[in-house]
Amino acid sequence: MNSAPDLPQRTDSPKLSGVVAGGTWITDHVKLIDTWPAQDALASIVAQTSSNGGAPYNVLKDLAKLGATFPLVGVGVIGDDEDGRTILADCEAHHIDTANLRIMPGAATSFTDVMTVQSTGRRTFFHQRGANALLAPEHFDFSANTAKIFHLGYLLLLDGLDALDSNDRPLACQVLAAARKAGLKTSIDVVSESSNRFQRIVLPALAQVNYCFVNDYEAERLTGIPLRSNGVLDRSAMKGAAQKLVAAGVGDWVFIHSTEAALAWAPTGEEFWQASVDIPPDEIKGAAGAGDAFAAGVLLGLHEGWSITQCLQLGVCAGAASLLHVTCSEGVGRAVECLVLGARCGYRHLSSLKR
Repeated sequence: MNSAPDLPQRTDSPKLSGVVAGGTWITDHVKLIDTWPAQDALASIVAQTSSNGGAPYNVLKDLAKLGATFPLVGVGVIGDDEDGRTILADCEAHHIDTANLRIMPGAATSFTDVMTVQSTGRRTFFHQRGANALLAPEHFDFSANTAKIFHLGYLLLLDGLDALDSNDRPLACQVLAAARKAGLKTSIDVVSESSNRFQRIVLPALAQVNYCFVNDYEAERLTGIPLRSNGVLDRSAMKGAAQKLVAAGVGDWVFIHSTEAALAWAPTGEEFWQASVDIPPDEIKGAAGAGDAFAAGVLLGLHEGWSITQCLQLGVCAGAASLLHVTCSEGVGRAVECLVLGARCGYRHLSSLKR
């Protein structure tokens, strides 16, 4: 088995440094269940725990656990309640700046009941929007920015930013435009919602986006292109979906990730593939947060000026590490440890995908 490579050195100017992440701040109440029940039937809760959830919370905590040495800043709204206080304490423990995490009197901190099937790691979410629904453009201030990347998520789960303005564009466009004007590279993620809102709310925002992170399901919803044929991931279809997202305005990179592999596609037509880590099924404890861990790994590399190949490798290794625990981030270790996991387990074969 090949040993994990050394981490690359930073290659760009450190003038701008840090990741700002805003959007959904959630407490996940994770229940490990013995089976997914039919309607009106019973399933047993084997274990339960509470942990971080939501794009900015997950990504920033994952970056901290990966060993990011640059500033980590959170933006969002929480309630004046126990879940909110737990979020603040957890951020402090991981050196995440919470000065822009505002407490909304009378609103509950958003939470999600995550039902994870013990035998498969598959999860189902029951979500209470809570304070996150009140997040609005005025909660973001980039006037004194010194950071390099702004990550926003999840679109489709932020009522105040998903709302359309008089030009039928989501208010998230205002936030992304302000971030870019302040010198930040913008990054987004969306929620895997079963709806027809993707093209109306997400597509118009892509003109203000540098890095777009979506999984295969979300890419299908955004583009209308089926990415699987008889259950097999289709590489040509993935490229077609990535091209369509670039055509909608993504400035630097589209990242489409799936169970089998990840694709990075640029407006120049450059493409890079990375097979996912072949984690033994009996080591998988839960898939919640795997997409955010992938994004954190890629963003760490982008921040440090790594090659896209190196970014993707850390991304899939961080995503794989998150599978080792039922919560979103507790399985994630230092970047080198994640790469060692990839070296130990090996990677799936891209040749198994349809071309």
